[in-house]
Amino acid sequence: MSIFTRTESFREFIRYYPMVSLIVSIHIILYLLTILPIFPNNWFFVNFSGVNLYIMEGEVWRLITPTFMHSGFSHMLFNSFSLILFGPALERMLGSGKFLFVYLFSGIIANLATLLLEPLTYTHVGSSGAIFGLFGYYIAIIIFRKKMMSQQNVQIILILSAVSIIMTFLQPKINIIAHLFGLLGGLLLGAIPYFNKKDLSDSIQTTASWASSQRKNISFQSPVKVLIWAMIIILAILGFWR
Repeated sequence: MSIFTRTESFREFIRYYPMVSLIVSIHIILYLLTILPIFPNNWFFVNFSGVNLYIMEGEVWRLITPTFMHSGFSHMLFNSFSLILFGPALERMLGSGKFLFVYLFSGIIANLATLLLEPLTYTHVGSSGAIFGLFGYYIAIIIFRKKMMSQQNVQIILILSAVSIIMTFLQPKINIIAHLFGLLGGLLLGAIPYFNKKDLSDSIQTTASWASSQRKNISFQSPVKVLIWAMIIILAILGFWR
């Protein structure tokens, strides 16, 4: 069974994956605060969005708060869906504290790169940079600690990461910088403690062999299974289109 298949009850999910649950709860709460008429809705966007000019003027909290803000219901829903789908396995592997550190570090790196490489007038919200950081950490596991994941899960991560990067450059209104540097931040966090040249060389060869074999193996995959994962990948990628 894939480590990305969720079989827990709602209560079990919260107990097993407290950080994923907390982050998704913050997504939902902040979204509600921006739409319910009993709150000063625009205040949250004005003060929590990533605005490069304001960060340069000292509002440094904007390097993290945009990670929890979203521009609309679909944006919040699909990013939260992606986190629920791909976050729990990594939280279980790393522990809740380290998982939260990877998530926040990747989001900050994504927002910091946006500050340095985009114009001062650039404004952004969304958690996709942090979620790309999770993919980066998964890739580091594949490269340096591949025994921690089955071949099926390796396939899922590599395909999703490749398609997500491609779609980053094809879709309009994407914060390309955040996606790429979030991915890089997660990759570095996962790689630095375990890096050595032999593991890197062996993993490159293994990945190349796997890629060359897929044309032969794809005809033996269950059409239903392929369709289900294709739909999951499409839904996950939809969350990054901001």
